[in-house]
Amino acid sequence: MSETTHDAGVAVTAAPSPDEGLTAAELAAKYGLAVSGARPSLAEYVRQLWGRRHFILAFSQAKLTAQYSQAKLGQLWQVATPLLNAAVYYFIFGVILHASRGMSQDVYIPFLVTGVFVFTFTQSSVMTGVRAISGNLGLVRALHFPRASLPVSFSLQQLQQLLFSMIVMFVVAIGFGSYPGLSWLLIVPVLVLQFLFNTGLALIVARLGAKTPDLAQLMPFVLRTWMYASGVMFSISKMMEGRSEWVVRLLQVNPAAVYMDLMRFALIDGYDASNLPPHVWAIALFWAVIAFAGGFVYFWKAEERYGRG
Repeated sequence: MSETTHDAGVAVTAAPSPDEGLTAAELAAKYGLAVSGARPSLAEYVRQLWGRRHFILAFSQAKLTAQYSQAKLGQLWQVATPLLNAAVYYFIFGVILHASRGMSQDVYIPFLVTGVFVFTFTQSSVMTGVRAISGNLGLVRALHFPRASLPVSFSLQQLQQLLFSMIVMFVVAIGFGSYPGLSWLLIVPVLVLQFLFNTGLALIVARLGAKTPDLAQLMPFVLRTWMYASGVMFSISKMMEGRSEWVVRLLQVNPAAVYMDLMRFALIDGYDASNLPPHVWAIALFWAVIAFAGGFVYFWKAEERYGRG
């Protein structure tokens, strides 16, 4: 287009842009642009996560090795820490408060050690999960990868730590008369179900902790309350004798109590099925599936927001 000016000159004006009037979304669609860091579909996210499986394993192993690298005893603290906790709980609850009610010492000591080690698995998974994003912002902002890799890796780290600790659990169980038998095979499905449950919890608290870092300061109090309500130091069924049946069942179906009691049932000869709630395996499967599936979807929905702001 052109027009004549007052001095008879001709001024040439540019033709209107073909993109004029288009919104940002329309422009992006026209030129095939996508939002940087946009959340992929759930199926694609799972595929990406599986593609990072070697990173997840290597990262968890590196974190496990570095955890006690400054201590002289090194990796021995993986076993010594929960074992010392068990010794303290035995002195307070077993000797002073007589929480071993209804159990002989040959049952109560492996009962207590197993409870401490198994609950520590869940406790540590939650505590490392809540800092998975907020404590690794440099990595999150520098590299593009599915953010679920971090809480999953931390849960895997805690599983590896429990596997080291189980050597002590086996020694204690055998030392107090519970020898390996077919029931010990149940340890594998119990660990699988608890790992799924812990990973789901880690994913949930990782998203919450990414938005509210102060949650990491509150979580120890929540976990301590959960521990005292889960029968780590005492048998729920024996301690709650004479109480309402629904109260006992409510405490027994608590997921931490379910996985501890299943492990005790597998390891300890004197801890029989009468200490377990009805349909205990179905309950264990329910908690694992609900926590893992729900936690994974909940974490995925905020994928594009991690590390921003």
